[in-house]
Amino acid sequence: MKRLIIFILIIIAGAIIYLVLSKTNILKRNFLPADKISLTESSKTLLEDIPLVSVVADNLSVPWALAFLPDNRLLVTERNGAIKLIDGETISTIKKINVRQDGESGLHGIAVDPEFASNNYIYVYYTYQVNGQNTVNRVSRFRFFDDILTDETILVDNIPGGRIHDGGRIKFGPDGYLYITTGDAAKPSLSQDTTSLAGKILRVDRNGTFAPDNPFGSAVYSYGHRNPQGIAWDSKNQLFETEHGSSAADEFNKIERGGNYGWPVITGDQTGTNMIAPLLQSGSKTWAPAGLAYVNGKFYFGGLRGSALFEAEQVNGKFKLTEHFKGEFGRIREVIIGRDNMLYITTSNRDGRGIPSNGDDKILRINPEKLE
Repeated sequence: MKRLIIFILIIIAGAIIYLVLSKTNILKRNFLPADKISLTESSKTLLEDIPLVSVVADNLSVPWALAFLPDNRLLVTERNGAIKLIDGETISTIKKINVRQDGESGLHGIAVDPEFASNNYIYVYYTYQVNGQNTVNRVSRFRFFDDILTDETILVDNIPGGRIHDGGRIKFGPDGYLYITTGDAAKPSLSQDTTSLAGKILRVDRNGTFAPDNPFGSAVYSYGHRNPQGIAWDSKNQLFETEHGSSAADEFNKIERGGNYGWPVITGDQTGTNMIAPLLQSGSKTWAPAGLAYVNGKFYFGGLRGSALFEAEQVNGKFKLTEHFKGEFGRIREVIIGRDNMLYITTSNRDGRGIPSNGDDKILRINPEKLE
């Protein structure tokens, strides 16, 4: 009888372990933690043959943004001011910018000009200090030649900055303009001030001149933002954004030209006159959403405090949210789409708010066709 009870307990324990592993998808992961991939090998590989997760690079220091060059080499910004180039298994520092790194400030977004083949332009967003006191951000353009960045040209300057709510994502839109997300620099009232560059999405050309059809005769495209860190366009060229809420009530928004997104007047599901509520919001939970990408009809964004890759898909006119890799990789910051239609994400476990594991921080490639 005693043997039978022991046998039954072993079966029950095994079943519980299996259910836990299945719930976290650990049994289903096709993860290559040691063997780094080549950034060009996927062009000759069928999608079904690409692992769910594979390592592009590791042992990085708070990688903030990624951008692919036309030849498929990868540019990476680290918050400490380093811009690195990943060429196969070789990682080299091609530029070190003197940034103000305090809390969330530092080196942030990076973008490659759509006409890079003819002008070799690269754009970055970074924090610096004026007279040892004021913390501000700027967007600069560099020329990339012989694997170095030179000839800095400042395009947008004096964006209010701070150790929190520093914004920093930059991307070229389908219209050829450069879009820039800025935080409220911990001064919420600036978000509602359309004459301030804080708490906004900005839109300029490659020379820093604001688009002529911007709504306020300035670089401001939309306002009422708290700390937007992700932007992406869908197949209809509609702009979407992810934004940090106040401790919770993080947002996923559809961005309209001239739109007021409410901060600090409204949050979460609240409504206000001529203010736009989010498509999704986290309620009492926290996503701390960062990079945003769109592929195959779905949006994907990284969760820092949420420690997950989030998937937003429109079903019957409404967006539903799915979590992937919950707690597996820690804090996830950047999410972009590669030329191979794979997702490329970065961990951010060495930013002072995470728990670094062996090899952090990493760049990982995710096969969206194998996400469940």
